[in-house]
Amino acid sequence: MQLVQPSAPLATIAEIARFDGQTVTVRGWLYNLRESGKLLFPIFRDGSGLIQGVAHKSGVSAEVFEAMKGLTQESSVEVIGRVRADQRAVGGFELDVEQITVLQRVPESDPYPITPKEHGVEFLMEHRHLWVRSTRQAAILRIRAEIMRAAQEYFDSNGFTRTDPPILTPAACEGTSTLFPVDYFGEEAFLTQSGQLYIEATALALGKVYSFGPTFRAEKSKTRRHLTEFWMIEPEVAFCDLDGLMELAENFIAHIAQSVLARRAADLTAIGRDPEKLRAIQAPFPRLSYDEAAAMLQQAYKDGLVEQPFEYGNDFGSPDETWLSSQFDRPVMVHRYPADVKAFYMQPDPANDKYALCVDVLAPEGYGEIIGGSQRVDSYDLLKRRIEAHNLPIEAFQWYLDLRRYGSVPHSGFGMGIERVVAWLCGLDHVRETIPFARTLNRIFP
Repeated sequence: MQLVQPSAPLATIAEIARFDGQTVTVRGWLYNLRESGKLLFPIFRDGSGLIQGVAHKSGVSAEVFEAMKGLTQESSVEVIGRVRADQRAVGGFELDVEQITVLQRVPESDPYPITPKEHGVEFLMEHRHLWVRSTRQAAILRIRAEIMRAAQEYFDSNGFTRTDPPILTPAACEGTSTLFPVDYFGEEAFLTQSGQLYIEATALALGKVYSFGPTFRAEKSKTRRHLTEFWMIEPEVAFCDLDGLMELAENFIAHIAQSVLARRAADLTAIGRDPEKLRAIQAPFPRLSYDEAAAMLQQAYKDGLVEQPFEYGNDFGSPDETWLSSQFDRPVMVHRYPADVKAFYMQPDPANDKYALCVDVLAPEGYGEIIGGSQRVDSYDLLKRRIEAHNLPIEAFQWYLDLRRYGSVPHSGFGMGIERVVAWLCGLDHVRETIPFARTLNRIFP
């Protein structure tokens, strides 16, 4: 097949309103076709949206009418037609078809496997490479792209420098039980759990930095919130304490939510997400200490609102986070967890060292943790003791200890998993729809 210079201007469906009354060329695929006597109503998609075409048998050549009448789902086409406003149509415009070129016709003997009928999740995941073409899945991926764009925009516009950490690392950041080992020329290495340790180094060089890339967790979890491969954005700021970090986190999340609302309202509507839920995502966010959150959970159990009692001193599990976050119309920030249940690099609270200067941001509507962060240990001696207490290989962390040996300062950072934010802002039941190709405990195909 070969593309030729179109006789009418090329237009994407997303920008079709600009061409009202004009003749344009649209390149895409047949999404659906409805016939009504001498009228054909093809619906085309081009990746940016959908538009309905209209063709009357008397208004086009016999060749064009027959070519369109025999089109099969997902056949690729180039269509020339006149744009006409129609508020009843999808997107508010229709295309009066004049010409059509079929680039590749899907044969009727081997039809497109995903039809309008109901398919099971397992079937759809096996055909994920095709499922992403559906209206809902395409809208989710466009919202995902906007979340990622807005996240970078916030940091780039506020004096942060992007610095990319390695994906292959010699040691764990958050515990060895959730690492994927890799043979690195005869030595054991691991796929990264987080870029945090490395961007602490670049923060002490550049002041305010962030990283953005894939991370890996080998947790054998089957919950709707877990992927083994996901994308995380992580800022790190020198001369920043926990209060400053919480302010950064709430402004950052609010910026993302409002950007999605402003730029992807049509996609939110397409997936059935109420945009009013996003309008409430404005700073400041409510803040709870761990003790206050634990007391809420214990009272909820007494009142019969949760099934399991919460034992003080434990970290919050998914059911705990779900209930806590469901009590608010915007993210809630839970801070100062017991140090014993948190990572080795978290700074103890000087007011009471049984607590760590850390924060988890829990999304509303029961979506749970979307951000985890802390002020970092800035003392060489304390950090060394914490590494040893966690039975981590001290030789692998000598470079990290150097950051406390040469010009240490209070510094803080957090990590935000993109897929959990996509699930929350889109109102999805499962994280598997938030990424083009999900990697889970039992899935590495396609």
